[in-house]
Amino acid sequence: MPKKLFIIGMIAVLINIASCSKETEPLKISLEKRMLTSTDAGNIREKHIRIAVGGMITPKEGLAYYKHFLDYIGEKIGEPVEFVDRNDYAEINTLLKKDDIDAAFICSGPYVDGHKDFGLELLAAPQVYGKTVYYSYIIAAKNSPINNFEGLRGKKFAFTDPLSNSGKLVPTFMLAKMNETPDTFFQNYIFTKSHDKAIKAVAQGIVDGAAVDSLIWEYLNRTNPEFTSKTKIIKISEPYAIPPVVVARGIDPKTKAKLKQIFLNAHKDAKGRALLNKMMIDKFIVIDDHAYDSVREMKSWLDRPNGQEQK
Repeated sequence: MPKKLFIIGMIAVLINIASCSKETEPLKISLEKRMLTSTDAGNIREKHIRIAVGGMITPKEGLAYYKHFLDYIGEKIGEPVEFVDRNDYAEINTLLKKDDIDAAFICSGPYVDGHKDFGLELLAAPQVYGKTVYYSYIIAAKNSPINNFEGLRGKKFAFTDPLSNSGKLVPTFMLAKMNETPDTFFQNYIFTKSHDKAIKAVAQGIVDGAAVDSLIWEYLNRTNPEFTSKTKIIKISEPYAIPPVVVARGIDPKTKAKLKQIFLNAHKDAKGRALLNKMMIDKFIVIDDHAYDSVREMKSWLDRPNGQEQK
């Protein structure tokens, strides 16, 4: 074989090998776990509505009911609704800011942050046990000698998410009112990323105490008290506006209006009511932004210079 043809042949072989290498194999992509490019987002938005449910909003056992509720929304609105699962509020807020998702179930704290930073909008809020408020429960092991928040001084503690209102902001505010911070008050602390994991950590003695969402503690205590039964509530915070359903600022106005009506009327038909009952939600209602002013006040107080020293 002429040398020139041999070289060309070898180049062709090398190119073929390179094209089949692992580096260029098609990636296996999960739509629920990836960040979309702007092109992807545009293509998906033509066919899908994307709604995120933070893993902190509901115990793992209740997540299936939220998925079914999103299917119900899809049936009502006449187009597929894609469930987007994320493990922390910061990532959900990033997706909302970039308009990579249309709506989300999030906590009060991330809503306040998102409203201020990029115009995040309220869609609706759940009414639970006849109320639209919830609390931060400070819990300890049931057989523990610790019976109040002060008793956790020098102990191991669990927060949930860094942006969580009930699982981080409220207990930090409580400490600030005592002229303390998490670093000065606790021996050490962890972030569990979910309220049910924080409850489990207390029940199993991994930590001495934790701050958890009252709605989730009560939900588990009614449906699966394996771990809540091994804990006790040693302090209940002031009431705060319930975690809302929010929409991205760039959502199509017609889609927003349709979603709002579906949420507000879900309790009026048999299927919607059955799903809400499983989620332990009475119904969804309209809620005003001012309902979250107490969360803003805590954040503002903590942001003051030496705020922890002010009475």
